[in-house]
Amino acid sequence: MNTRKLPTKEDLIPLWQMLNSFHPVGKGIEQHLLKSIYCCSISKGKHLLRNGEISHSLYFIRKGLLRGFIKEENKEITTWFAMENEMVSGIRSFLLQVETVENIQAVEDCELLAISFSDLTKIYEKYPSFNITGRKITEFHYTSAENRAYITRLHDAEKKYALFLEFYPQLANRVQLTYVASFLGITNETLSRVRAKTSARKKPV
Repeated sequence: MNTRKLPTKEDLIPLWQMLNSFHPVGKGIEQHLLKSIYCCSISKGKHLLRNGEISHSLYFIRKGLLRGFIKEENKEITTWFAMENEMVSGIRSFLLQVETVENIQAVEDCELLAISFSDLTKIYEKYPSFNITGRKITEFHYTSAENRAYITRLHDAEKKYALFLEFYPQLANRVQLTYVASFLGITNETLSRVRAKTSARKKPV
């Protein structure tokens, strides 16, 4: 990861927009965040977090795409994707400050905003209203996690891919197929067949 630097007010505009979409953020919170947040970047293919490390920071994606994955023997199993205007971290590791079992990798070059666990905790303690924002963001991500769990539990590959397109339409042509197949729990060959069928259905008669 590249050297940390302080954000400009312009750097933080997308973050303010995202936070305010969940709950209004007061000027006091904005000023505190401005002092606590830092900018960083990570190149495509590099890891933001590795298995066995502790996730000390929570990240907001200004630009780019990340994926979470776990390893089983020599196989990588993609568990989630996150892109612009979304938050990422090894959630269990971040909240409990314990070692993570997952890895976070940049699928594209990424520009991030970050805040440490200790700084975020201080803001929650000083500004009780910001806990509402945190709760609503957690609810949003819990709902997304439920969607992912539903997809992975299905047995029908076509239904899996249809739901992937429904829940993540912006990722269909942005993520390499190996990662999509891994996320859906199917082989690359099966995904290719399903995509071909889906494309054929969309062609005008």
